[in-house]
Amino acid sequence: MTNWESNRYLRRLARSCGINRNRIFSSGIKDKRAITTQILVIDAARRKVEQVEIPDSSIEVLGRTHQKVAMGDHDGNRFTITVRGCCDSSGNPIDAKEAMMRVNKIREGFLESIGADAFPNWIGPQRFGSTRPVTPMVGKAVIAGDFERAVDLYLGMRGSRESEDSETFRSSWRESKDPAISLELAPERLGYESSMLKHLMEKPDDYLGAFQTLPKSLQLLMIHSAQSLAFNHSLSARIKSGLSLIEPSLGDLVAPVKPNGRIDVGKMSFVTETNLERCRRNCNLGRLVVTGTLPGRDGEYAIGDPGKLEIEGIEKAELSKVDWLVREIPRLTTSGTRRPLSVPFRDISVEQATESNSLSQRWDEGPLDGDRWHPEGSCLRLRFTLPAGTYATVLMRELMRSPLDHY
Repeated sequence: MTNWESNRYLRRLARSCGINRNRIFSSGIKDKRAITTQILVIDAARRKVEQVEIPDSSIEVLGRTHQKVAMGDHDGNRFTITVRGCCDSSGNPIDAKEAMMRVNKIREGFLESIGADAFPNWIGPQRFGSTRPVTPMVGKAVIAGDFERAVDLYLGMRGSRESEDSETFRSSWRESKDPAISLELAPERLGYESSMLKHLMEKPDDYLGAFQTLPKSLQLLMIHSAQSLAFNHSLSARIKSGLSLIEPSLGDLVAPVKPNGRIDVGKMSFVTETNLERCRRNCNLGRLVVTGTLPGRDGEYAIGDPGKLEIEGIEKAELSKVDWLVREIPRLTTSGTRRPLSVPFRDISVEQATESNSLSQRWDEGPLDGDRWHPEGSCLRLRFTLPAGTYATVLMRELMRSPLDHY
C-alpha cells in the first residue's frame, strides 16, 4: 500500500470484496505516509479477493487459512526511512557527513544514558494525532460515558495544520451543530465524519449511535489512546526523576521477555530487596524489562517510588478518578496492562540518500513557521528493526530532534 491509512484501506477493501469490514483481520495499523507491506486474513471467496483493484496498492493471495490474526500478532517491523532537508537547530543546512555524525553521536548517547541500543518507549504521535491530537480526548469522553462530547470533539476539534476545507467544515460544526449544514461542507476524504453526520440526520441526538459508526478498531484506539497518554506522562515523570529505564528500582514491576521480543505480562514480578540484584542482572542481559502502566479496570501498578511516578502520570492525564468501565459499549472496557519503559532497536544503518527532494507539495512550498528542515540540506536513509507495538516515529524523533508534527 502506498499512502493509505489502514482503516480506510480495509474499509475500501471490504467494500470491493462485498463483505463486512469485520471480516478482514490485520495485526497492526500502518503509517499513512509510507509504502507498507502487511499480511491480512480476508474472510471472502478467493476469486473476489483476486479481482480487487484499489489504486496505489496490490494484493497477493498467499493461500488459505482458518487462523485469524489480531492486533500485535506480528513479531516486529522493518523500516527504511528517508530523511530530507537535514539542518541544524538554527535551520542552517548541513551535509551528509555532518548529519551522519550527529545521528551516530545521538546513538552513542543512548549507550551512555540507557546502557544499550535502546530508547524510551514513548507511544508515538500517530496514536494521538500529531497535528490534531483528538483521539485521547475522545477516549476520555467515552470512558466518562459522554458520547455527545466524544462526537463533538471528533467532528469539531481544531487541528494545527489542517487544510482550509477541513477547517471550514470543523468550524461549521463548532458554530452550528447542524448535521445537514456540516455534511454539505465535509470534504470527501473525511468519510468517518460524514458517516457520523448522516447518522445524526437520521437519528438526531443519538450520539452513541453516531460514535459507533466508527470502525470498531478505531473506537478501541480511542480508549488505548487515553491509556497511552497516562503511560507517556508516567514515563516522562520517571525520566525526570533520574530512575533508570533499564535497571529496576525497588517497587518496580519487571516482566520476562519472550523469544519474539514481547513481554509476558502473566509472569511479572515486583522488585524487592531479596531479588533486586538478580532482577538488575537479568534486565541488563535483556531477559527482563522494567514496565510502566497502561491503566485500566484491573491494572496492576508499581509500588514505592516507581508507583508514585505512575500515579503522577495518571493524574496528569486526568484519569485518576475513572473506573474504565464503558457501560454503553462493554467491549471497550479495558482491564489495563503493562508496557516496557524502553525498547531495543536492531540492524540500524545510516547512509546518504541520493534521490530527488522534489516529491511533494509540502516540499515545493518550503519550510513553514515552526519547521526545522532546509531544502538545501542533505538526505539520509536509515534502516532499522523494531519489536511489534513500538513506533519508528519515536526513534526518528530521538535521532532527528525536530518538531512533533514532522512525523
